[in-house]
Amino acid sequence: MAGKSTQTDGVPSVEQLSEMIEYQSGAIVSRTLLKAVNGSTTLFAFDAGQGLSEHTTPNEALLIVIEGEALVSIRSAAHHLHEGDVITLPANQPHAVKAEKQFKMLLVMMEPEGDAS
Repeated sequence: MAGKSTQTDGVPSVEQLSEMIEYQSGAIVSRTLLKAVNGSTTLFAFDAGQGLSEHTTPNEALLIVIEGEALVSIRSAAHHLHEGDVITLPANQPHAVKAEKQFKMLLVMMEPEGDAS
């Protein structure tokens, strides 16, 4: 998975979310937009058929579909998502993502309340 970070140097900028990342044939591309002690915001572009196998994370996450379609499984329950759809991924729960077509998503991850150091 290729990745690249955004450096803002404190200067505000306006960009089109869907244009901030490009698809790559046969791959998943990621770009970290924000990173903090208690979480991160990452943009992903999945080529059709690509996916993330079932895994868990200690963080709560909000997955926002920017364009395309994906199958998101949480605790083996399948959810077909389309552009504009949003789903929460609970901490410590098995989940997986599969691009049914090319798709882009924004993933906002945060430590669950009470876990911050």
